Amino acid sequence: MIPRFNGIVVGMDEAGRGSWAGPVVAAAVILPKGLKLKGLKDSKQVTAKAREKLFQLIVAACPYGIGVATEIEVDEKGLLNATYCAFQRALENLPTVPDQILIDGRDKFSFKIPHLSIIRGDQKVPCISAASILAKVSRDRMMVDYAKTYPNYGFELHKGYGTEAHQRSLRQFGPCDLHRHSYKPLKALQCSQTAFL
Repeated sequence: MIPRFNGIVVGMDEAGRGSWAGPVVAAAVILPKGLKLKGLKDSKQVTAKAREKLFQLIVAACPYGIGVATEIEVDEKGLLNATYCAFQRALENLPTVPDQILIDGRDKFSFKIPHLSIIRGDQKVPCISAASILAKVSRDRMMVDYAKTYPNYGFELHKGYGTEAHQRSLRQFGPCDLHRHSYKPLKALQCSQTAFL
């Protein structure tokens, strides 16, 4: 059961934590009272076309902020701390200061504003679902753009996740600047390549 809150409530979610390359992108969304967005769900349960449509509806109707933590920050700070940085930046880019933060997941953060982490919040809480959509679409667009600079890896298709196609590209070309070099699969790949030198 999700508790009710008074005042301005913002939902937050991120995209890209499990990716082997690229940034973690967070979104913070305040849903105006009474606003109903048809088809609003967790971004993973929505087609890419539907996500794009929902993205346009959300940014047109809702106060929101986007925050990014780079792959370098993931390597240097660790994934959880980098995710916190992305969340903090999303909050800073929000045009309104909220009274309460609702965050997808089980991780605990140290925001100054009262906050609550909710397991599967992206499936239960509409403002978190909206944040999920914004984070996913924003990051996907970034990875499509990065693919122009790094054309050998297929980032526009797998968005940096560890698919078979991505692994084949890594074996052929090795990691690029966009990869998270601290990740175990990348370290294992580098070790295996070094063994043949």
